[in-house]
Amino acid sequence: MKILLDACVLYPTVMREVLLKTAQAGAFAPLWSERILEEWARAARKLGPEGETIARGEIALLRAAFPAAAVDPAPRLEARLHLPDPDDVHVLAAAVEGGADALMTLNIRDFPRATLSGEGIALLTPDSYLWQLWSDRPELVEVAAQSVRARAEAISGSEQPLRALLKKARLPRLAKALAAK
Repeated sequence: MKILLDACVLYPTVMREVLLKTAQAGAFAPLWSERILEEWARAARKLGPEGETIARGEIALLRAAFPAAAVDPAPRLEARLHLPDPDDVHVLAAAVEGGADALMTLNIRDFPRATLSGEGIALLTPDSYLWQLWSDRPELVEVAAQSVRARAEAISGSEQPLRALLKKARLPRLAKALAAK
């Protein structure tokens, strides 16, 4: 399954890391465009100049880890697509160009399901996708989440309870599922 990841899914860090750990384990093939990656870097700039620098380093690592993930939609493709927010058309165009089965975003109102289904693309949110993946393959998702938690603890130097970490990362269903285990 190919899933186009919107910039709002790639940034924040914990959400991105859990998703990409599951992708590395073979759950799905991630897709994005250079424009999406640039949106992530610009969003990180809000943290200050160091935020953008860190994001660009993370983007370089992402490109190396998933060299086939970048898609470059043709301008004529963008011209034929329409969404409520014209600034999001490039995201749908990248999904179409990459042959994505789904588009993952937090901005579901900006991507009408009827429009996406007309292109053969499903609409997903990170929490619903990861919860469903956990339902089907709990060990894969738990290993990914625990790995991200361990990294967060190493970076922060303090304990990071998994449920709180995932809830803060806008993954409340997954947090609840893993806490109930």
